[in-house]
Amino acid sequence: MSDKAEKKRWEEGKLKPVLDKYPERKERFQSTYGEDVPRLLTPEEVGASDDDYPQKLGFPGEYPFTRGVQPSMYRGRFWTMRQYAGYASAEESNERYRYLLSQGQSGLSVAFDLPTQIGYDADDPVATGEVGKVGVSISSIEDMEMLFREIPLDKVSTSMTINAPAAILLALYIAVGKRQGVEPSKLRGTIQNDILKEYIARGTYIYPPEPSMRLITDVFQYCQQEVPRWNTISISGYHIREAGSTAAQEVAFTLANGIAYVQAAIDAGLDVDDFAAQLSFFFNAHNHFLEEVAKFRAARRLWAKIMRERFGAKKPRSWMLRFHTQTAGSTLTAQQPENNVARVTMQALAAVMGGTQSLHTNSMDEALWLPTEKAVRVALRTQQIIANESGVADTVDPLGGSYIIEHFTDEIEACAQDYIDKIDEMGGALPAIENAYIQGEIHRAAYDFQRAMEAGEEIVVGINQHQVEEEVELERLQVDPQIEADAKQRLKDLREKRDGQRVTELLDHLEGAAQGEENLMPILIECVENDVTLGEICNTLRGLWGEYQPPSWG
Repeated sequence: MSDKAEKKRWEEGKLKPVLDKYPERKERFQSTYGEDVPRLLTPEEVGASDDDYPQKLGFPGEYPFTRGVQPSMYRGRFWTMRQYAGYASAEESNERYRYLLSQGQSGLSVAFDLPTQIGYDADDPVATGEVGKVGVSISSIEDMEMLFREIPLDKVSTSMTINAPAAILLALYIAVGKRQGVEPSKLRGTIQNDILKEYIARGTYIYPPEPSMRLITDVFQYCQQEVPRWNTISISGYHIREAGSTAAQEVAFTLANGIAYVQAAIDAGLDVDDFAAQLSFFFNAHNHFLEEVAKFRAARRLWAKIMRERFGAKKPRSWMLRFHTQTAGSTLTAQQPENNVARVTMQALAAVMGGTQSLHTNSMDEALWLPTEKAVRVALRTQQIIANESGVADTVDPLGGSYIIEHFTDEIEACAQDYIDKIDEMGGALPAIENAYIQGEIHRAAYDFQRAMEAGEEIVVGINQHQVEEEVELERLQVDPQIEADAKQRLKDLREKRDGQRVTELLDHLEGAAQGEENLMPILIECVENDVTLGEICNTLRGLWGEYQPPSWG
């Protein structure tokens, strides 16, 4: 008897009497992207035949990488355990980094304050009241040296969440490495460097798209030659998901942005196989456990096809989608914050079962304030318990072959491909951003979820069900306002002791080079080595390129 006939027999003989007596909780169970979630699937319904296996799944470490980018995955080495950290001054952040490394963290992930993210020094009037508030304040090479004091840059991998001024922060990191005696070729890490998602979802942009893309491709070219172990971009779906997208939209819009970056690099004269292996991705781990596992698998398979079939990449490393994951900040609740430990654990487990290369776990108190040392330690221990005690790292792609996982993987891939086709018809990601198509799709998805939550169709524990009267008693981290005054004084001292004429010459050189086609990275490194500040560099380029103005839409 066929699977279909057997399933019909089971539905009529076994299932129907139970449903007549005990109806299901919902009339419809749906994925985040609007498709019905099947009650039960059979091999026939997911096309689980031997003929499909090589094309759809294959083996880990081989095209299409559905089951993972490494043959042995975590049986050989665990994922890199990062904790996104940075606050107040470089000195305080340095203490937090050294503490985390002492607790078993294997990589650093740097959070910058808002002025740094949008290219302003700590003493700029625009920065008033924001210095050190949501990340560490970095204005000069002195700040960067302090941030990595007693941290050997040839021994750690560092991820920097920075976008519009990413090239400048990378220049600072390279310069600090040189002062430590570490050659650029020995540095390992990632800069986010993803400006398109800033236009879509986050808003910490500076320049218009054309010069922004030029900075990105300059980084690609420079690192391919000088910093080969560095990931030159982390193409981010994280903030797209935080803005309210569905899982399928997160994959689609992230990969559409990736397509735009690859095409820009090719248009700038780079060979795809020379830079593709230095591309990386950054995804969100959200609450729907099974859907999230499938999302990561679908993204890997779809990107492998894009790189091989669309761009003609020849090297297997060019086809790989390697990614960092962070648990979903938007799911954390200020109500009953201890519940966030359970949310983060579930999300982290999905990322591991989906095959992430590195992972940040959010702290329980982040919906309230910057995380305390204890909360960060619990978040790191969550990863260590998953790695060492759960057993899920002992086999590759542990949920591969599950009918529902393969069904979700296929559906998310198909839905994402449909979006990419629409974006291609518009001329690519940039036109789709400029006409607000991508932003509109995300806003609609966010509205649908909010409406469903307020109607009680989506349950958020502690928000619309299982509330309690409580007074939060967690320890609180506060940023001393003296941080800003101290940062301003350091900049004043720096400007008094540096060679002002040399600074003027370098900024003039930078402006001239930015008007031509010269790669800007060597000039940026020379600037920061000579105490030119982040804000001075960004303001020079602002004067030349202007600032991005987002489209109006309704």
